[in-house]
Amino acid sequence: MTDDATRSRHGVFYAIAAYTMWGVAPIYFKWLQQVPALEILSHRIIWSFVLVLLLMVGLRRLHRIRPVLKNRKQMLRLTLATFLLGGNWFLFIWAINNNRLLDASLGYYINPLLNVAIGMLFFAERMRRFQLVAIALAVTGVLIQVISFGSVPWIALTLAFSFAIYGAIRKRLPVDSMTGLWLETTILLPIMLVYLLFFADSAASDMTANNWQLNLLLMAAGIVTTAPLLCFTAAAQRIRYATLGFFQYIGPSLMFILAVWVYGEPLAADKLVTFAIIWTALALYSIDTLLHQQRSRRA
Repeated sequence: MTDDATRSRHGVFYAIAAYTMWGVAPIYFKWLQQVPALEILSHRIIWSFVLVLLLMVGLRRLHRIRPVLKNRKQMLRLTLATFLLGGNWFLFIWAINNNRLLDASLGYYINPLLNVAIGMLFFAERMRRFQLVAIALAVTGVLIQVISFGSVPWIALTLAFSFAIYGAIRKRLPVDSMTGLWLETTILLPIMLVYLLFFADSAASDMTANNWQLNLLLMAAGIVTTAPLLCFTAAAQRIRYATLGFFQYIGPSLMFILAVWVYGEPLAADKLVTFAIIWTALALYSIDTLLHQQRSRRA
């Protein structure tokens, strides 16, 4: 097996692992439903910062930080990506805690098609006819919901666009996944510490007054955050961006199952129509991808 083939195979493994972990992450956040979303985000940042720092020390990778810090362009792009990621994390937590998991699921169904479009526009990845049709169907699905039902799926669209743009920026940055994640949490850390120490006022904001079970759950935010994101950035650096989008079906499918069959969220008519059109677009894109792969093998 060639080096490129091995690298691609590893990328596929990382992608499957990342999206499976993201798909079941709502279970964890539901356990923390009594904690405000911004406080949960603060713990995600703080404990991810600590965990990744320990990993970098243990793996002796601290020397990788300085070259990035010295590169002004890279730091500016990383900072932009960081705030997109932070906003995405906050909205995702807020959606789960406010029983809007279906909206989050829709956003991450739309995201693969956005990845395809970004691959074409910014990475010069060639688009086939059925891929373009799939993107057009996705746009149509959103427009039907807006025009016919008068509801804008703002949660879904914000989650989809913020994460797609974040992924595109990170793909172009020559920064490994662990170093990048530590720098991202470092950028957000002062803001989160100030909020948690001086502004947070919920019953769970004082960790010294919490029971040990709740504190363990809050600290586990570091693992819930770090593990899938490290896998995602590792995958993004090993496989084509459009291919990466293919695996994202895993995450929203698990979220959809949790929302409808575990947490009992109502599947209203507007969402059902949009979901149906998005699923059709994704099926068309998947079939086209499989046929293209078969032709490539025969050639």
